[in-house]
Amino acid sequence: MGAGRLLILLGVVLIVVGILFSLGERGPVRFGRLPGDIVLRGKHSVFYFPVVTCIIISVILTFVMWIFSRR
Repeated sequence: MGAGRLLILLGVVLIVVGILFSLGERGPVRFGRLPGDIVLRGKHSVFYFPVVTCIIISVILTFVMWIFSRR
């Protein structure tokens, strides 16, 4: 795969991710707010770690890279 195609693919992926994040709460899947994501609230602070969101994104990216590496 040439560098031009790779840059176009990367641009399309970034556009799709940007649209998903801009939809936020209105979208069908609320990334970062899935069951299993860790949120610890203290008096003056909040610790947030999106465990399930990271796993889902990792699986999706692994699948996409696997598809493109087969060519």
